[in-house]
Amino acid sequence: MSNTSQTITAMTLPTTPAVQRPGVHPGKTASTPQRQTGVRLYDTGIACGFPSPAQDYLEQRLSLDDICIRFPESTYLVRAEGHSMRDAGILDSDLLVVECCYPARHGDIVIATVDGAFTCKRLQLHPHPLLLPANPAFAPIEVDNEDMETVIFGVVRYAIHTL
Repeated sequence: MSNTSQTITAMTLPTTPAVQRPGVHPGKTASTPQRQTGVRLYDTGIACGFPSPAQDYLEQRLSLDDICIRFPESTYLVRAEGHSMRDAGILDSDLLVVECCYPARHGDIVIATVDGAFTCKRLQLHPHPLLLPANPAFAPIEVDNEDMETVIFGVVRYAIHTL
C-alpha cells in the first residue's frame, strides 16, 4: 500500500486553558492557593540485597511532577484498562503519563484511537504500520487498513502503579 493512502494521523491537542477535555481538569492558576508539593527524597541509595544502615537525614524534597512532567501544557494522565500491555510493565489500572507535544516514533508506546476506540499499544512503523500489544494473548492491530481510522494522541512516558 502506498504512503498516500496510509491512515495514521497525528493529532496535537489544544493547550489553551479554556478548552475542556473529558476527564481532564484545569490546573492551578495564580489565584488558586498553592499547597506544598513534593515527597521527601532520601538520596542515599537503598540496597536491594542485604540491608544497610539507614541514613538519618533528608536530602531534599522531590515532586513527581519534576520527574514525570516535562511539558505541563501538553501532558495528560490516563488510566490503563486491561492486560494487553502487561509485558511492557503497564498493568490494569495504572496511571499513564502521556505527552502529546512531539510525533510518535517507531517503538514508542502510544495512546491512539482505532475507529474511535482508545487503545494503548507499541507503535511499529517498519516494515509496515502496526499497533503491537505487549502480551502474546492479544493480536496486533493493522493501522494501514483503508477501513480503519487511526489517530495517535500521544506517547506514554511513565506508568505509575501500586505494588
